[in-house]
Amino acid sequence: MPTTLTVNGASATVDLPGDTPLLWALRDGLNLTGTKYGCGVAACGACTVMVDGTALRSCQTTLADVAGASVMTIEGLGSPAALHAVQAAWIEHQVAQCGYCQSGQIMQAASLLAENPSPTPQDIDDAMDGNLCRCGTYPRIRAAVQDAANRLREV
Repeated sequence: MPTTLTVNGASATVDLPGDTPLLWALRDGLNLTGTKYGCGVAACGACTVMVDGTALRSCQTTLADVAGASVMTIEGLGSPAALHAVQAAWIEHQVAQCGYCQSGQIMQAASLLAENPSPTPQDIDDAMDGNLCRCGTYPRIRAAVQDAANRLREV
């Protein structure tokens, strides 16, 4: 049965069963491969997207859960010509190493800053805690999120 939702600001219809994980609907149904498969049990955060502005793990969120909702993936967060503040800070702080977790990390950070534009270091640690980085760039992640918060407040 087709499911209609808004993805990155555009209406999208996916003809997959309602119990299909959103991750696979995005990757296989809509060819949006920026969202990564990590663990499949919502423990690592590589598959994080925003649904109606809130960070969710797409590997454990079904199409039926998001029917009619607004989904934003890393592809919709910014553009090469107009990076989101989190993306710009990620580059400036050279956060990415292997890069596998980065789309989930960035989406989690963007969700945090949408909810809390002035996070404390502890707020950042708490929000980012469930997103794992195999390369251990946590100090740079924390610095980039704080820098992005400062950038967003200046706008």
